[in-house]
Amino acid sequence: MKTLFAFLKKEYLETARTGKLTLLVLLFALFGVMNPAIAKLTPWMMEMFSGSLAENGLTVTNVQVDAFASWTQFYKNIPIALIAFVLIFSDSFTKEYKSGTLLLALTKGLSRYKVVLAKTVLLLSLWTLGYSLCFSVTYGYTAYFWDNSIVNHLLFATVIWWLFGVWIISLIVLFSSLLLSNTSVILCTGGMAVFAYLLSVIPKVKAYSPALLMNADSLLSGAEEAEAYMEAIAVAAASTVIFITISVLNMNKRQV
Repeated sequence: MKTLFAFLKKEYLETARTGKLTLLVLLFALFGVMNPAIAKLTPWMMEMFSGSLAENGLTVTNVQVDAFASWTQFYKNIPIALIAFVLIFSDSFTKEYKSGTLLLALTKGLSRYKVVLAKTVLLLSLWTLGYSLCFSVTYGYTAYFWDNSIVNHLLFATVIWWLFGVWIISLIVLFSSLLLSNTSVILCTGGMAVFAYLLSVIPKVKAYSPALLMNADSLLSGAEEAEAYMEAIAVAAASTVIFITISVLNMNKRQV
């Protein structure tokens, strides 16, 4: 276990040294502030553009905003934050292949499965950190301006969206164990996410698509109950374990 913790420590230090950790914190904190800020400024922006809209025959009525508007912004913006996360950390494995540092670590006795485990723990912890920060900032400012209690299933919606991010991370790990460039990792991960989204719009199979976990609006408004997401949760959790397992098997066989 000493080699695992030593490698994991090296990963965290490198993430901090390269500025990726700082970028992650700033990015997710910014999105956390933007969510309630956009909701709060919406009436002012609508009033400001009411004149030009009226010239086009559109009438602007008084816009009332509340906590629901802020959390709607949260679930609109968090996909952008996840995309940024993928772009920033898609080279977690591939940079090791190119620099040769992975081969050096393996010659010093680090098991290949520990490489996959350490990289997975790193990505999961960073995603959890960023996501929690964004949620906490949004929650705090929303509570200051409005009442969070009017939003239905807020905690459940937050957890399942976090799980979707975990599923995406398992794809990053899977394709990183197969491919040599982070561009290929990004494209394949994005392709799988798009495929899951397409499945989520097909009535007969949408209940099983991990992309259904992104549909938080129905939960927040009370249009859907938590039970409607159980199949998607099971598929996302099971496929995450399968993808990580396949990644370990791929890493054991690949040339580095």
